[in-house]
Amino acid sequence: MKQVLSSSLPASHWHHAITAASLLLAATLLAGCNTLSSSGSVYSPHQTRGEQTVRMGVVESVREVMIEGSQGPVGAIAGGVIGATGGSSVGGGGRTSNVLGVLGAVGGGIAGNAIERKLTEKKGLEITVKLDNGELRAITQEADEVFRVGERVRLLSGQGVTRVSR
Repeated sequence: MKQVLSSSLPASHWHHAITAASLLLAATLLAGCNTLSSSGSVYSPHQTRGEQTVRMGVVESVREVMIEGSQGPVGAIAGGVIGATGGSSVGGGGRTSNVLGVLGAVGGGIAGNAIERKLTEKKGLEITVKLDNGELRAITQEADEVFRVGERVRLLSGQGVTRVSR
């Protein structure tokens, strides 16, 4: 391994590349764990064992929507570290490396944030329901179930969350 390192790149560059790859892997794993579900079938721990109000109605319309992804710090930090590492290694040392490192960190942070948002975005449905009392309600949730116009459904409401289910 020492021959490969010495013949192609200096050891410090390999160290930066390995660090950046490790941070990218960690950020990807953390971003996957940090997404909150908007599914009508998924309950958070604090939503369990709580009472919900149940209202019955009929689906009036269903519209496909996109649920924005999260913008946590993971993508920006990982992108910034990778950008700083890449930028500083291009400059050849000294002041130019420092300036390119800062520019790389800023650009990488912006790119990392955008990547995180795109990776955590989800398909959703805006479901408009006409309740038995005549009121209309529109609920947006993940598109993990199929709802059809005219279908009889339940609206479950509690703790600030309303979901549509069968």
